[in-house]
This record gives sequence, C-alpha cells and structure tokens, in this order.
Amino acid sequence: MFMEIAVVTMKASIIEMFLVLLVTGIHSNKEMTKKIKRPKNTVPQISCDTKAGKIINPEFIVKCPAGCQDPKYHVYGTGIYASYSSVCGAGVHSGVLDNSGGKILVRKVAGQSGYKGTYSNGVQSLSLPRWRESFIVSESKPQRGVTYPSALTYSSSKSPAAKAGETTKVYENPFVPETTSQPGAPIQALTISAIEATHTTLPKPSPSVIPATSSPRPQPVGHRSQEPGFVPKEELSTQSLEPVSLGDPNCKVDLAFLMDGSSSIGKRRFRIQKQFLADVAQALDIGPAGPLMGVVQYGDNPATQFNLKTHMNSQDLKTAIEKITQRGGLSNVGRAISIATKNFFSKANGNRGGAPNVVVVMVDGWPTDKVEETSRLARESGINIFFITIEGAVENEKQYVMEPNFANKAVCRTNGFYSFHVQSWFGLHKTVQPLVKRVCDTERLACSKTCLNSADLGFVIDGSSSVGTGNFRTVLQFVANITKEFEISDTDTRIGVVQYTYEQRLEFAFDKYNTKADILNAIKRVGYWSGGTSTGAAIHYALEQLFKKSKPNKRKLMILITDGRSYDDVRIPAMAAHHKGVITYAIGVAWAAQEELEIIATHPARDHSFFVDEFDHLYTSVPRIIRNICTEFNSQPRN
Repeated sequence: MFMEIAVVTMKASIIEMFLVLLVTGIHSNKEMTKKIKRPKNTVPQISCDTKAGKIINPEFIVKCPAGCQDPKYHVYGTGIYASYSSVCGAGVHSGVLDNSGGKILVRKVAGQSGYKGTYSNGVQSLSLPRWRESFIVSESKPQRGVTYPSALTYSSSKSPAAKAGETTKVYENPFVPETTSQPGAPIQALTISAIEATHTTLPKPSPSVIPATSSPRPQPVGHRSQEPGFVPKEELSTQSLEPVSLGDPNCKVDLAFLMDGSSSIGKRRFRIQKQFLADVAQALDIGPAGPLMGVVQYGDNPATQFNLKTHMNSQDLKTAIEKITQRGGLSNVGRAISIATKNFFSKANGNRGGAPNVVVVMVDGWPTDKVEETSRLARESGINIFFITIEGAVENEKQYVMEPNFANKAVCRTNGFYSFHVQSWFGLHKTVQPLVKRVCDTERLACSKTCLNSADLGFVIDGSSSVGTGNFRTVLQFVANITKEFEISDTDTRIGVVQYTYEQRLEFAFDKYNTKADILNAIKRVGYWSGGTSTGAAIHYALEQLFKKSKPNKRKLMILITDGRSYDDVRIPAMAAHHKGVITYAIGVAWAAQEELEIIATHPARDHSFFVDEFDHLYTSVPRIIRNICTEFNSQPRN
C-alpha cells in the first residue's frame, strides 16, 4: 500500500515538473518572439549609389540620404530611367526629391529602346541607347491596399546562386534583437540560409539570358569609348523580340478620359465603353515620347483610375482598363471636369508641361450637374475639352436635362471639331479613328493657347531725360515684373524691348532670347539713354522692327511706358498699330498726358490705359494689366 502511494506521489511530482518546464518554455519563447519581432512599416534606407537594377522588388518605398545631387551618382534617362541609374539620383533629377533626401516610391517598368539625357534640378542625366529594365519615381504616397517591403531583396554577384540567376536577401541596416542570450543567432541563421542556397541544385541558365549583375557599366551616348549606335552585347541578348515603343512623337499630348461610371449606363454599356478606351489606347501608340493617357471615372464622386505616368505603353494601359470596375451613382460630369482641372494635370501626376492637355468626356445621356462654369475654368487653364455624348435625351426626356446644350457650353470651340454625338453605344467603335485624329492634331488644339503662353509682347520704354537714371531702373523692374507672369519660350510668349527718346533703339527682338532667365538678365542690362520724347515715332519704329517679325499665330501685345507728353503726333502711329491688330496698353507716369494715353491705348481705353503719379507706384498696376490681358483673351468667341 505504501509503495503504491509513493509511486503515485512520484508521478504527480514528475507531471508537475513537466508542466512548470512547459509553461516556462512557452513564456520564454514568447519573450524571444517579442524581442525579435521586426518593427512594422519600416522604410528601408539606401545609399546614393544604390542602383534600381540591384533591387529585385518590382515596387517599393525607400529613404534616400542627403547629397545625392552629386554627379558621381549617374542617372540615365528622363522621366523613365534605365535601371542602371542611381535610385536617389533619379529622384532628385525628376524633382520628387531635393538634395536633402527623403522618401520616394519606386516602380519598375519595361526596358526602353532609348533614354534621353537632360539637365534637371541640378542633376545631368545621361543618354543610353537601350536597357533591359526601367523604373519611375514618384512621391512616397502608398497606394491603398498595396503592401510595400520593409526589407529589400537585392541581387548579388558574389554567390554562385546569384551567378546562376538566383538572388539572395540582403538587408540594409538589418535589425538586431535587443537580447544578450544568443547574439549570433540571427546572423548565423542568415549564413546557414546562404550556404544552403549555394548547394541547391539549380537549372542551367539559357545562354541567351545574362543575369543583371554581370552587365558592364553603361556609358552615355557620345562617350569617346563608344561608336555611334553602341549597344552593349549584354543588351543585344536580353532585348525582347518586340521592341518597346516610345510612342508616336507626332501625337505628343497628355490625355485624360473622363469615363461615365454612373448607375444609368448599365454593365453591358460600361463594358463597351472600356473596350472603346482600350481601342483608343491601341490606336494612339502610348509612350514617353508620344501620347500619355490616364482615366478618371465619375459617378457621384470622380476618382482617378490611373494617371499619366502609371502606364507607359498601350499594352499595359489596355490591361489596366480591363480591370476597371463601375462606380455607380449620378452622372456628375461638372465635378469630374473640376477635379481634372485642379489635380489630374499636375507635375506630380505626370504632366509634361510642353505637351497639350486634353480631356475627353464620355456621357451616357446627359449630366446630372452643370458643366458650363467648370468647363470655362478648364479651358482658361489651357485644357482642350472634347465631348462624346451617346444616346442623348429623347423628346419626353429633355425636361430632365439640367443644362440644355451642355456640350456646346463645355467644349473648346463650338465649330463641331470638339464634339461627337453617337446615336447608339453599338456604333461607338466608329468614333475611335476620328477622335484619335483630332486629339493628335496639335495645331488645332485651340485651348492649349492661354493668355500667358501665346503672345509676342513688346515693351516700348521712354528713356527721355525727364525720367532719370533711378526712375529708369524702376521702369525696368516694372517690365521684369510683367515678364515674370508669362510662360516664355520660342513657342510660347516671346519678349522684345524698344527704348526711345528723339531716336529709337531696339534693345532686343522677339527671337533673341527664349528663356525667362535670359530675358530677365537682358532687361537688367538695358542702359539708360536720355534725350527728348518722340512717342509717335517710337510706336512706328516698334511696328516695323518688332511686330513686323511677329509669328502669324501669336497675339501682338504692346506695353508703352512714358512719363510726359510727346513732342510728335501719336494719333496716326496709334491707329496703324490698332489696324495691324497690335493690342496696345499705355502706361503713364507723373507728367504723362491722359488724353494721349487714351489715343495710344486700344479701345476701350479704360481697360488699356493706366496712370500712376510716381514711378515707385508702377508695380501696383501689374496685376490689373495681367488680369485685363487674360480677360480679353478669354472673352474671344469660341466658334
């Protein structure tokens, strides 16, 4: 009996000891797990010379250090960069980062058949004939539903696995657990993993596939060690059979489709609309050197499906269009146009600046809100608006249309060029080619020209003795202040300057400078002349020496500044200027004669003549002059 009790007691003790050990082990294990858990949402930090091609991840957010503007961190391309480029250097070149560093979003895209080098934001990127892989950079705004790696996967040229086409994981700034129990454990685990990888039996790579890590360093086009048209041997062997198109250069437009996702359209017609967009994308030949296209879907509230820089070729764009799902709700077209005007054509969303901006609005039936005012603001921002209306209101439905004749109130011109009406959704496909032809006809995209980018602007400056050296510098600052408001280039607004006394002098003509910086420097260098005041002769001289050489499609603007009454007649030269279509603004200071200003100024004189009592007050008239120039431009008939 005693023996049985002893055995039972011993068994109980053993079980109790086992349970204690088990609980202790679990607790210890939990503590270890807690200690080695990696922090959430870590953004990997990389160095300035980290190349995109060394990182395997297709999309990731990284933190760049300061100082990546240094020319030793080579960048290849513009907008789309060859993967041999410094990731952070490309971030600075694109304008997403400055030289102080920061976070950026990087996304891999297909290789290109050419990369153009440019100077931008303090970084000179280099040209490259072709490369197997590209990437684009943008602000580090995570997309909803996308998980970004907290540790990057790198290719390695050191291990046999990498040479055979495999990759190994390397962590920038690896996390070390805060424990002293087993300091070498994490490192040891990585080492064992690497050893196992090197002994794995791998398939022999195809001779035509060369791993990215074995490629020599690319060099810019024109480098003395290259022959013209040089292409590295590695690149010849890795190019796909179908070369990647850079897009049709004859159709370089930034295009937004506002697609109808309202409930009234129905699923079947929504699919037809998506097929139409895909057909347009195919016909346009999307690419960085040609047209770029994004899509905004509207219903109750508009949402951007993808922007201009999301997809850089027609095939990727068609695939993305196929995945779009219908939003539902009302047909709030006006709200969609407003969103496109404010947000879609920003630099951050891929707007290229030099390419015309185009919005194509697709409407099933009619809008449920008003479009006139939002469309006017869009047009005045330089956006070319096209409307495609499908299956419009029949007679007994017209009472429900909020804004009759809405398409004509919205489009850039009411001459039919910007409008398409399709009787049935099943005939929509017939509109593909006519639409593409018109969108690509950049000479007829009238709304691309705004009040600030479509003029030949000539300043006629009084340099007479009564002005004086100090006041003359104030006049030049006034001229510079007005110039700063315009978009300056050979194809945008051009600037010329004439100075006069009894005689006249052409300081510089419209074709002398084509950048704002050069023009502002040239204005500073204008020297004060001194003499009499022959304003009539100065107007005649400006017509002959400046405006006779103006481009046919440019608005002609003359801004004349004087501080006194003219010694000669101004009436006949002013009439000649008006007859030749030169819009003249007369600015008088101090002793200028009001009646002469009104004769010189274009009708109505109240909008084109200004007077200030002192030179130091000239700056106050700048906003009014600019506002009047734009109001006059935007009030032109839209036919």
